[in-house]
Amino acid sequence: MENQTTQQRIKAIYQMLFEMATGNLSFRIFKTDQNDEIGKLSEMLNSLAGEMHDILLQSGYVNPHYSYQNLVQTTFILDDNFIIRSFNAHVPEALYYKSEELFQVDFGKFIAPQSFSIWNQKKNEASLDDNYHSTVPLIFITGNYKLLPIFCTISRLRYSDKIIVNSITTILQELLSDPKYVIKVNPEKQSEAVVMQNLYDYILNHLEEPLPTLKELAVLFDTNEYKLKQGFRELFKTSIYSFYHEERLKRAHLMVNQTNIPLKEIAIMNGFNSYLNFYKAFKKRFKYAPSEIDRGPHEAV
Repeated sequence: MENQTTQQRIKAIYQMLFEMATGNLSFRIFKTDQNDEIGKLSEMLNSLAGEMHDILLQSGYVNPHYSYQNLVQTTFILDDNFIIRSFNAHVPEALYYKSEELFQVDFGKFIAPQSFSIWNQKKNEASLDDNYHSTVPLIFITGNYKLLPIFCTISRLRYSDKIIVNSITTILQELLSDPKYVIKVNPEKQSEAVVMQNLYDYILNHLEEPLPTLKELAVLFDTNEYKLKQGFRELFKTSIYSFYHEERLKRAHLMVNQTNIPLKEIAIMNGFNSYLNFYKAFKKRFKYAPSEIDRGPHEAV
């Protein structure tokens, strides 16, 4: 039981690093009474995210973070000896390798020493189970000598000796170099920008809940409805509701693609009051139904 709790706490740290990598500086690790090294690291990450958030706002910038369109899916196809036989187009740009440096190379070559034991364990398990499916955090060594933590889904293909390794990551270089991801705010409107940033963060951290009315949001953020509506549109180029609706559908799509959570539960987890409403909204947005996505050997509805 204690080992399981430790794993959950470590998973929370990986999640925190992932959220910070996508620019979500409002995410926090839940505090516990445990004052061990994991607890100290969690507290340090919470503090660091808070300081970065404050510095950004004090500098007069709004941070439109956490757009799922900046996330890329990487897919490796390995043979029975865990040699890379194919990969999708996002892999070289995400890991900073040339295609020829990846093709027909042992997948373990790109795993950091910190993850060797985990990867070797998963290799052994996958070798013994024709229906193998597991999700695990791994740390990669990129072509520019950086460490990149990623949650990976490892699955065996049916009627094949091939193994699929899927993951979702973000390309930080694009985020940092593209000016559309950082908005400079007029100093006279800086206090208004803080309100908009807080509203932005609030929506992203409450996607599983129904969106409050504009009047309720205005009370929550101590402003009036007009300023809230116009200010958000001016800074983020979309309406409050459109942003909320788009982001929860993007998150739902990611969950359908990368997890085995039943579709009805995914609908609820993303703020839809019924699966039918979720189904209609999903199909309208992506032009296909959530049930049409291949979810691997453990698909559930």
